[in-house]
Amino acid sequence: MQITDPEVLRFIADTEAAYPAEANGATAEDNRRMYDAMCDIFRAPRPAGLPVRDEMVAGVPVRRYSPEGSAGRPFLLYSHGGGYVVGGLDSHDDVCAELAVATGCEVVSVDYRLAPEHLFPAQIDDVAAVWQAETANGRSGIAIGDSAGGNLSAALCFRMRRIGGTVPLAQVLIYPGLGGDMDAPSYTENAEAPLLRTQDLKGYADMITGGNAEIRRSNPEASPLRAASFEGLPPAFVVTADVDPIRDDGPAYQAALQAAGIRADWRNEPQLVHGYLRARHCSERAKRSFGAICDWINRFLA
Repeated sequence: MQITDPEVLRFIADTEAAYPAEANGATAEDNRRMYDAMCDIFRAPRPAGLPVRDEMVAGVPVRRYSPEGSAGRPFLLYSHGGGYVVGGLDSHDDVCAELAVATGCEVVSVDYRLAPEHLFPAQIDDVAAVWQAETANGRSGIAIGDSAGGNLSAALCFRMRRIGGTVPLAQVLIYPGLGGDMDAPSYTENAEAPLLRTQDLKGYADMITGGNAEIRRSNPEASPLRAASFEGLPPAFVVTADVDPIRDDGPAYQAALQAAGIRADWRNEPQLVHGYLRARHCSERAKRSFGAICDWINRFLA
């Protein structure tokens, strides 16, 4: 699909100026350096007066955003995107801060270990460890994340179901990669999409698994869409970018959940590209989408 929205086109140009397509194939060190520089360009200041603190939970670094009144509400466990290779507490700091204020929920952002230094299942192990620590005393929460973090949020639901742990109240997945069929239309239609190409997905998949493709084919904690059963999973809100190779993972996941009798809502964003959360202050489309995510959480918790 051709992008005609001038705000989206400017966002793409500004992103690629700092984080060109070849960054996805660079060394992890160079990729992270360019990614961090790009995130700095778009980072917005935190809302005034929001209490934020860094700490360790279950041996994992986290950043906690605690708006006034959040003690009486479920928390949001946020897993950041970045292909499991880049990103951290700073890359999504403003997203988490604004999410906390918009929902009135405490947001706990997880600084999970990155590949290739740490292979699967290190990432979901870290997310699950923080989740279990936060819910140990009966606290409830929602799993939310973007891109690779969307995958980890879905994977957390499968992990908790498998071990008999506290399952999230809901899963909010923002342009998630869920291990879908790469013959699906979006993988070919958007093979050369701005900011994420189909070939980039293959590279990141090899990096997190050490090249072991069987993990991606058989383990729902790596590829949720490969699960044999979707019974017992929580309701979901899946948001996809239309100009994104992994777009079709979203409706496929929605269909799988609905077939199991689980509420699953899906919203596709025309003209938007992978990573558009960073554009929410420079694109009306991205701003509306972020608002819809916050609204869904608020309605769900109401």
